[in-house]
Amino acid sequence: DVIRTGASTFHLLKDNRSYQPTLASIDFEDKTADILINGRNYHIHLKDKFDQLVSKLGLEILGSVKIRDVKAPMPGLVLNVAVDPGQTIQKGDKLLILEAMKMENVIKSDGEGIIKTIHVKQGAAVDKGQLLIEME
Repeated sequence: DVIRTGASTFHLLKDNRSYQPTLASIDFEDKTADILINGRNYHIHLKDKFDQLVSKLGLEILGSVKIRDVKAPMPGLVLNVAVDPGQTIQKGDKLLILEAMKMENVIKSDGEGIIKTIHVKQGAAVDKGQLLIEME
């Protein structure tokens, strides 16, 4: 049983034991949360009903995508490269920041892989579809 006792506090009863968890932070985009229970921080991954259905059908292995190339989704200016050659990345990891139309766009990984070659440097102007990062 879980009862909300405040904006980010709860009372949890499990196996006849009482807990007072506090929701420290939540990221809906990455589906993660940090919860404090008895002074310990727990980083958890959240699943919505669609994630649960995928797991139930045994299709979560299909969600592990290896990527080969990262291309510019739009023309712009590279403000920051957040990865290095040889670095292992996971889906959702920040790769670089691209400025387009005076807006900063964080380019994230669509899958997992290892950085093979970075084809751009900070300050470089790029065209739409230009190869930014090569993966292996």
